Amino acid sequence: MDQIIQHKYIDIRGVKLHIAEIGTGPKVVVLLHGFPEVWYSWRHQMIALTAAGYRAIAPDLRGYGLSEPHPELEKASFSDFVHDTLAILDHFQIEKAFLVGKDFGSWPVFLLSLLHPTRVSGVVSLGVPFFVPKPQRYQGLPEGFYISRWKEPGRAQADFSRFDVKTVWKNIYILFSRSEIPIADKDKELMDMVDPSSPLPPWLTNEDLAIYTSLYENSGFDSPMQVPYTSLLSKLGEFTITNPKVEVPVLLIMGGKDYFLKFPGIEEYIKSGQVKDSVNDLEIKFLADGNHFIQEQFPDQVNQLIISFFNQVVPDQD
Repeated sequence: MDQIIQHKYIDIRGVKLHIAEIGTGPKVVVLLHGFPEVWYSWRHQMIALTAAGYRAIAPDLRGYGLSEPHPELEKASFSDFVHDTLAILDHFQIEKAFLVGKDFGSWPVFLLSLLHPTRVSGVVSLGVPFFVPKPQRYQGLPEGFYISRWKEPGRAQADFSRFDVKTVWKNIYILFSRSEIPIADKDKELMDMVDPSSPLPPWLTNEDLAIYTSLYENSGFDSPMQVPYTSLLSKLGEFTITNPKVEVPVLLIMGGKDYFLKFPGIEEYIKSGQVKDSVNDLEIKFLADGNHFIQEQFPDQVNQLIISFFNQVVPDQD
């Protein structure tokens, strides 16, 4: 079995997207990354999925890594990721696929399953449950809350410009690996929260850092941060679905030490079972020591959960 991940470019919807792909089976999995990630964050899952008989496709979302940015960056939104994913399926003549989303990458996965449920066999979300977006969700957090800071025009750019790409990416990864929400002091910036001597997480190698750095040196940070941060709340409003209900089978994998659990109301929303009001068929798995990058931190456990879930769903496919 060939376990070499292949790379190609496809032209869709006015941009050239970079696609990483492995496997040739009829069962297809499309994996959508979050921030500050790219296709490479799925390296462990892609190999495992292929060994289990699946074909794995992981794009760099537009504006990330080796994919071209939106031609009019100020107009970029989540809808681009939804329509790009649908266009990827069409390009490869894939009628139906499993979708895996991480962090904000879960939103286009959920939205695609709402808008085009016949194209989706099942969904796995890492770190983000489905919920109806509310503009007031973050209002109770301090001024230094990272999303609030990064929504301010030019704030992140000024902060990041003090360092090289490698340092910025490393600092964000370290911040997001912690169990506390990244909130800067009033007179400090987000980059000031990480001591220069802080080591990489133990599950991330120097080679991994070099690859991520190279890909972000190509894309820069402006385009990746437009969606989800700069346009986060305004652009989610494009999807005005009354009483949305995800009907496809969903597996939610959460790390017990993921800082997102400390967002207002999120942990209660999940553990109380309220999340199931909007998802018809939901399974929830917690990895107690898992953080925000659970698929890289505990790849074997995550791979087993994903593959077992998909294997259960397969007999129910049309």
